[in-house]
Amino acid sequence: MKLVLSLLLLAASLVFQTSANITLDPAGAFRVTGWLEASQLTSTQWRQVFTVQVDADGVPPLLGNYSLDRGELVFIPEYPLQPGLTYRALLKVPGHNPILQRIAIPQGETAPTTFVEHVYPSSSVLPENQLKFYIHFSAPMSRGEAYKRTRLIDETGKIVPYPFLELTEELWDQNNQRLTLLFDPGRIKRGLVPHNELGTPIEEGKQYTFVIDQQWPDAENKILKEEFRKTFAVGPPARKALDPSTWHVLPPKAGTSQPVAVEFSQAFDWALLERELEVVDASGNRVPGEIGIDREETRWQFTPDHGWKPGEYSVRLGPILADLAGNMIDHPFEIDLLERNDQTVGRKTRDLSFEVR
Repeated sequence: MKLVLSLLLLAASLVFQTSANITLDPAGAFRVTGWLEASQLTSTQWRQVFTVQVDADGVPPLLGNYSLDRGELVFIPEYPLQPGLTYRALLKVPGHNPILQRIAIPQGETAPTTFVEHVYPSSSVLPENQLKFYIHFSAPMSRGEAYKRTRLIDETGKIVPYPFLELTEELWDQNNQRLTLLFDPGRIKRGLVPHNELGTPIEEGKQYTFVIDQQWPDAENKILKEEFRKTFAVGPPARKALDPSTWHVLPPKAGTSQPVAVEFSQAFDWALLERELEVVDASGNRVPGEIGIDREETRWQFTPDHGWKPGEYSVRLGPILADLAGNMIDHPFEIDLLERNDQTVGRKTRDLSFEVR
């Protein structure tokens, strides 16, 4: 009887080993085929029995999502597989011998194609208390490289030490094409220890060059087409709250698709200009259309999807609209708490009205 049972277990093991297979499909997903019992396990158990990692010692398994597709267990890595690397896919089902499959990713095209499309602010003169840079790339980039691949050089050619706030999680958009790089706010805001000990990252009256290293790899592990440099001068700090009464609204004509424009008295945070302004009609309904930002972020324009109808409209300003130094409407970035501890800073939308005739 024991002999028969042993033979049955051996037969089951041989069937599992010969029928189960691990493949990589063209979309970059690892698939386990021929394993009928996969549907009987939970997603937690899938993670325990099937792992994928770079084929090297001491490397943790890749992060990703597991699912079942027509009876096949599928693992999709969170980040694209890197050309030139070999990956180790391991299926370890209790009671069966493990199945190991090594899959090499071809090196592919090595010529760099990704480049820096733009760095905001666009202006060549920035305030001493500038808060951030927005870096736009032409294609998705790799993560974890930002603070190694960017640097600030002063007018003598020396690298400015620690100008940026180095976060554990870099501030990328969903497509890994726009990075927000923050100047260290502790060095910008007066009265804080970093400001008192190290001073501001950039100083009024001086000139600096922001450099993005060509060796920064994109999501396909290819370096950039070229190094990027932005040279700028530093003006006085901006410490006043925004005053909408100094802005000008240029209304369009009825029956046209001309843009309505708002001209500002100073440069604004590019991303907030995109997100915090919209046009509404007299009933408060949002008007659909496209936004344009130009003149070094000192002008915002809105072009409607359809021609303007005569009537009253408003450009609605979001509650966190800010300039390059983080100053908001009625709310400067730096607030002296000793003088204003009895005041409540409002957070509400504002409307700039205009009439279409």
